[in-house]
Amino acid sequence: MTLEKLSWKSIIPCCYKVDDEFVKSKKQVKKQSSFQRLTLLDFDDPSTPLSADELSNSFIGSSLVNFTYTDLRDVTHNFSSSNFLGGGGFGPVYKGFVDDKYRGGLKAQVVAVKVLDTDGLQGHKEWLTEIIFLGQLRHPHLVKLIGYCWEDDNRLLVYEFLPRGSLENQLFWKFSITLSWSTRMKIALGAAKGLAFLHEGDKPVIYRDFKASNILIDSDHTAKLSDFGLAKDGPEGDDTHVSTRIMGTHGYAAPEYIMTGHLTTMSDVYSFGVVLLELLTGKRSLDKSRREGEQNLVEWLRPYLRDPKRIACVMDRRLEGEYPIKGAQTAALVAYKCLSHYPKPRPTMDDVVKILETLQEENNNTDSSISDPMITSMASTSDFSSGSEKNGEKDQDAATPESNRKSRNEKHLNGKNQGYGWRHRINRQRMVASYSDTALYRRH
Repeated sequence: MTLEKLSWKSIIPCCYKVDDEFVKSKKQVKKQSSFQRLTLLDFDDPSTPLSADELSNSFIGSSLVNFTYTDLRDVTHNFSSSNFLGGGGFGPVYKGFVDDKYRGGLKAQVVAVKVLDTDGLQGHKEWLTEIIFLGQLRHPHLVKLIGYCWEDDNRLLVYEFLPRGSLENQLFWKFSITLSWSTRMKIALGAAKGLAFLHEGDKPVIYRDFKASNILIDSDHTAKLSDFGLAKDGPEGDDTHVSTRIMGTHGYAAPEYIMTGHLTTMSDVYSFGVVLLELLTGKRSLDKSRREGEQNLVEWLRPYLRDPKRIACVMDRRLEGEYPIKGAQTAALVAYKCLSHYPKPRPTMDDVVKILETLQEENNNTDSSISDPMITSMASTSDFSSGSEKNGEKDQDAATPESNRKSRNEKHLNGKNQGYGWRHRINRQRMVASYSDTALYRRH
C-alpha cells in the first residue's frame, strides 16, 4: 500500500491585528485595550517591581479572584493529604472547592490549587508569568486560571479541575485504560488548537514546555494546555527569534533551541511532533529502560514515519490494530514533518490543525481514504527527502545504518520476540526535567 505524495500548502495568515501600541508605565500596570495583550516586558522593570496591590488593580488582576491564604487553606481543608493531586517543579497541587462565599458571583466548582515551593525549581517569576498569560488568554484548549494568592511569601494559583489528569498519566500509567485511536486524535487535535491559538496574532506566545504531562484532559477527553511558567512572548516585527536561556524538558525540546538558545514558534511545533509520536506509539519520548539505540524515541522511530509500509511497526500494540491505516499513515507523516531537524521544513500549527481535523472526521472508517485536498497533496517524495535538504538539512534518516537493522527492529516493534508483549512491559524511568516541570496531577 502506498500513499500519494504529500506537499505542504501555505495557510491564510491570521487576520488578528493589534491596532494601538501599548504604552508602558514604570509606576503602574495600566489596563489594556480590548485589542492588546500585556506582555512580560510590561511587568519586567527591576527599578519598580510589581507589588501585590498593583497586580490586583491591574487589568489582569481584576479578571481573577484574589484569594487570601486563609481562603485557600479552607478550600483545600488545610492542604490535606487526602486532597493531594501531585506535584512538579513548581510545587504540590491540591484539590479543593470554591463558591461565591470567596467572591460574589464565583461559580461553585472543584478546583486545583498549586502551591509554590520556595525551595523548588521555580519561583516568583514563573508564578507571575502564569498569571500574565493565563489571566489574559482564554481558549477552550487552555486550562482556565480562576485566581491566585500573593500574601507574604506565599504564592498560589487556582485552576479549573480537570478530572482525567494529564495525558502522561492517561497514556503511560500502567493501570490506565488504553486510549482508543479516535480519543488519541481528539487529544492531539485539541492540543494542536491550543498551540495554534498561542502562535497567532501580532504578539505570539511560545509555550516552550509542550509535553504529555502539561496536557490536561477533561471528562470528555478535551485536551487543555497547562503550566505557562516557562512561556515566552514570541518575536515581533522583523525579529526572527527570541534569545533565551535553555529551559524545558529533555526529550521534547527542539534541537536548534538546545544548540543556540534561539526560540521560535517552530520550537513548539517540534515538541508537538514528539507528543504526537508518543500518542502513536504509546512509548515515552525518553526511556532508559529500553535497549541501546532505542532510548530516545525520536531518534529511534523517526526513520519509520516516512514509510507507509512500516507504520504498523510503530503503532501502539495496545490498539490491537483498531485504527484507520490511511489515518495512521497521515498522522505519522505529520509527526515526521514536525520532527524535522531544522525549523524551516516544519509545518505551522495551523497546518497541523487542518490535517488533524480531517483525520478526526474520518476516524469512524477503519480503512478510509484521505479525501481532503490539503492532505492528498501533502506527501511528495521531494517534500520528505530533498525538501529538507533545500533548507540546509541533510536527510539523516537515509544516512543511518538502520536499514541493516530493519528486520530485527521491526520484529521487536511488532512484539514477535518472547517477553515483549505489552502486558510484560517494564516500568519506564520518569522523565527528567531541566529547570522546570510544573505539571498538574502528576502521580508519584
